[in-house]
Amino acid sequence: MQLAFLAPLYERPGPWASVHLDTTWTDESTPSRRELQVTEVCRKLALQGADEATGRAVYEALTTRPHYPGESGRAVFATGGEVVLDPPLAHRPPAASDVSWSALPHVAPLLDLAVQEPVCLVAYIDRTGADLELRSPLGSRAVGQAEGKQWSIHRTTSSHWSASHHPRSVENTWNTWDSNAGEIAAAIAANQEECRADLVVLAGGLRERRAVHNRLPIALRPRVVETDHGVRADGPATRLLDEDVEQSRQDHLNRRAEEELDRFRAAPAATAEGIPALVDAAREHRIAELFIRPEGSDAHHGVWVGNEPEQLAVRRADLQYLGEPHPSSARADDALLRCAAVTGAEALRVPSQGHDDVPVGGLGALLCQPYDDRGRHPRMARSHG
Repeated sequence: MQLAFLAPLYERPGPWASVHLDTTWTDESTPSRRELQVTEVCRKLALQGADEATGRAVYEALTTRPHYPGESGRAVFATGGEVVLDPPLAHRPPAASDVSWSALPHVAPLLDLAVQEPVCLVAYIDRTGADLELRSPLGSRAVGQAEGKQWSIHRTTSSHWSASHHPRSVENTWNTWDSNAGEIAAAIAANQEECRADLVVLAGGLRERRAVHNRLPIALRPRVVETDHGVRADGPATRLLDEDVEQSRQDHLNRRAEEELDRFRAAPAATAEGIPALVDAAREHRIAELFIRPEGSDAHHGVWVGNEPEQLAVRRADLQYLGEPHPSSARADDALLRCAAVTGAEALRVPSQGHDDVPVGGLGALLCQPYDDRGRHPRMARSHG
């Protein structure tokens, strides 16, 4: 999961109100139920020590913002009387509400609940072109079209195929379709690069899909899946079955998780497990990818933090040596996610099934070297060529 969207949370000190709320229920009593739900959220925040201004900001955010299409829940993060981040949730939270007032924003649940990659570029294909649509879990938008040439196979007035004309017509037809397939593939490749879509879904007839697939750049093909449920109409493209797109997304996420876990297992010298080792790696900006299995005991373990991401320690006394006179206790997963977000690292939610022992304790990381031979951090070096 890319963590850049969390950056605003780490630009100011806490403490923080963190709320994860189920908003899937709707009926004739929705307004009154919503009022009761939000009132209870604010009551819990007050009991945990939240100031009145921050509680009021959370109340206003939860009662005034409209419900987004496809939204299954809300997450609200507020401090100092202001809501700093208010993302919709793509998946229903396990509890009706999860409320906390703590030194750091409680962002770990977002690994399960928030909108995640992959974003899908869907191409609805026929022999004359394609409609291109960008899809995320919370909606879709048209992003382009690829239009090819039209053609027809002519018949003689006697309704018999002309022996001399038929071979040439068929050849022209297939030459035209070959050209169209190339144009469609080029349009898909250009849009994928521009939109940075993680997955490309080709919808339409089998022959048309395969022809376009075979003309896509070789580097792009591992990202491509096909379905025969979407068709292209004369007007706007008909909707691809949501189940197909969601299944393709989930398959992609599962494959990526398995690939990253294989990397983790295969390179023990370039990994860290256990809170002490991860704290050291985070302070040195050496975390390239953070692995979190929320059911693991380490994820809920307490660490000590200061206002700066590097101010992180296992023991309270250690943090005072790092320049923080008044350390605060925080969850290890939230503290490590703060470090990962500000250094450009990613995070991976490790599925519980089949991975009960990876990483040990529920927290681990793939590491990078802190600096290259010119004194630059690896991510900085990549960004500057």
